[in-house]
Amino acid sequence: MSSFDWASRNLEPNQFPNVFPKEVFDSLVLCAFDILHKEANCIAVDRLGLESTVVVVGDIHGQLHDLLFLLNDAGFPSENRLYVFNGDYVDRGAWGIETFLILLAWKVFLPKSVYLLRGNHESKYCTSVYGFEKEVLTKYGDKGKDVYQKCLECFKRLPLTSIIGKYVYTAHGGLFRSMSAYPKRSKGKKRRKISFVPELSSKLSLGTFEELKKAQRSVLNPPWMGSNLIPGDVLWSDPSMDPGLSLNEERGIGLLWGPDCTEEFLKKFQLKLIIRSHEGPDARDKRPGLGGMENGFTIDHTVESGKLITLFSAPDYPQFQATEDRYRNKGAYIVLEPPNFDDPVIRSFEAITPRPQAKPFYDFEEVADSDQELDFASPSMETSP
Repeated sequence: MSSFDWASRNLEPNQFPNVFPKEVFDSLVLCAFDILHKEANCIAVDRLGLESTVVVVGDIHGQLHDLLFLLNDAGFPSENRLYVFNGDYVDRGAWGIETFLILLAWKVFLPKSVYLLRGNHESKYCTSVYGFEKEVLTKYGDKGKDVYQKCLECFKRLPLTSIIGKYVYTAHGGLFRSMSAYPKRSKGKKRRKISFVPELSSKLSLGTFEELKKAQRSVLNPPWMGSNLIPGDVLWSDPSMDPGLSLNEERGIGLLWGPDCTEEFLKKFQLKLIIRSHEGPDARDKRPGLGGMENGFTIDHTVESGKLITLFSAPDYPQFQATEDRYRNKGAYIVLEPPNFDDPVIRSFEAITPRPQAKPFYDFEEVADSDQELDFASPSMETSP
């Protein structure tokens, strides 16, 4: 961590292999592959005692120095201090590869204390649009293509959700649909594709953990159509103040769910808290009725059985926005403590300043300000399960 911090302040990006050679990268990723592919779609974080704490972290987006502050502030992972990261480690910030490698190293070092969930930006499509691919190619030069491909393979292996203790569910986007109402394959006939069309809203119902367990997560881009929609729901869905479950037409993938669905999910599975991420201050500017992200979190739903919290851990976001247009938001992380680990202690923090000077790895002025404007009908998207 100290080497990456030093390099970010003293070396040009293309000198990064002098700090972290390709051979070391290959060794780390190989170890991570072996650990991640054995983990379930829903991680059970239940190795907890009266001396344990669990830290939950939201989007980081390549903001290396804020991650380093967070780890120091909350305390490094250990046998009794567990971490659950809710995804979106890369893109938009200048130090995505450093951020991801630090978290992979902690995962390999303490595999039962550090859990890395997948975010929607851990995909081929997002990383090709929002800078991570170009960042890796810039930093690793002629070896960059192989580094990028191995990162994608690692992304495919990341779990989707977690259950902390008995009562807390975490995911990057949130809830997911049941696939039981959708067409099954008939003998001699091809399976009809399940498209993103409004008529399907009438068939929507919340899915079960058994369905989540069976979902195929090892896809480069979570499908927005077909028979494997649960990963896309988990990574892309958003809460709403309107009741019911509906298709997330603004994003073109995933769902919108209301407070009634939060209550149904919590009650059905005997949970008390949902912690999700996925929405920063830019996204919340376009979501009337929901709270802003000035302090790095919002409590979106408070229902009879518990709460839904959105958590965002990238302060002063997005990094390359013009100074006068920056959100100046705080980041936040959540600490869960014994005995039940269901009463969140939320800690907000300011951005580390000054950050080292860096150039963006994507044309942030031309790219949409939020994930909500991605084109999921693009032929470059992977649509098969």
